[in-house]
Amino acid sequence: MNHAAASTAATTATPAAGGTMNAQRTAFAVMAVVFALAPLVVYPVFMMKVMCFALFACAFNLLIGQGGLLSFGHAMFLGSAGYISAHSAKVWGLTPELAILAGTATAGVLGVFAGLLAIRRQGIYFAMITLALAQMVFFFCLQAKFTGGEDGIQSVPRGRLFGLVDLSSPWAMYAVVYVVFIAGFLLIWRTVESPFGQVLKAIRENEPRAISLGYDTDRYKLLAFVLSATLAGLAGATKALVFQLASLTDVHWSMSGEVVLMTLLGGLGTLFGPVVGAAVIVTMQNYLAQLGAWVTVVQGAIFVVCVLAFRKGIVGELIAWRDRRKAK
Repeated sequence: MNHAAASTAATTATPAAGGTMNAQRTAFAVMAVVFALAPLVVYPVFMMKVMCFALFACAFNLLIGQGGLLSFGHAMFLGSAGYISAHSAKVWGLTPELAILAGTATAGVLGVFAGLLAIRRQGIYFAMITLALAQMVFFFCLQAKFTGGEDGIQSVPRGRLFGLVDLSSPWAMYAVVYVVFIAGFLLIWRTVESPFGQVLKAIRENEPRAISLGYDTDRYKLLAFVLSATLAGLAGATKALVFQLASLTDVHWSMSGEVVLMTLLGGLGTLFGPVVGAAVIVTMQNYLAQLGAWVTVVQGAIFVVCVLAFRKGIVGELIAWRDRRKAK
């Protein structure tokens, strides 16, 4: 019966849905071109940082925007993947692609264990469990010998991609980060538009009804959690090679707060909102660095203004404005 309903919904798609899809494709093309040409006018390392955090925010948005699960511990996936990627490249001598895979796989496995413990709870209880697990990972990274403690893992070699391409060149490294970001973004887009993504939306809107329709909601939420953790790990593993550093900053609880801010600022539940939010936050951190600790105060003030004036986030408000124009 569920398959029949899905088939009926597919055959009765409205022109508005087609227009939305065309708008998304146009926005994706613009985003891809902007990121491809940006290093010609902007410092490449800065743009690589933007793409890494944009992927991190998109992965987080997949969990909260589609599944309705607020995690306060997503930094554990970003940071743990960064540590494993850096350690495997520096100590084990793995090539960059294998180092990134090792870090990503570690985040995925950690996501399975964390998800099995957390998804049986909802709301604030789910958030607190993820925060507690993230704090455990933080203290492990602080005490473990291979992580370097407060110094982290420094001077991580970028190596040669597939043994051929020297990633010490910023342009080669930028190309790798660009491909990783675009591939991760497309995977998230496909997931959101797939039947799996539609079930996640149904669970977010009304979980008891989804259960009554025969869906194993815990299994769907666990899959979403693991996928989100894996993609967050991909961002963290790539970031460690970009900056040739893995540190406690990426696994600290404040990083989990930053990704929440990026997602809400850009537009919760929107496809491109986390990318915009990540770009805004990273730009603020970069150009307001001279303010020192006041950066967080400025961020907080901007966040309050945006929440009051743009409750749907930057992209969310733009979509709402477009819909109002169409309605007129």
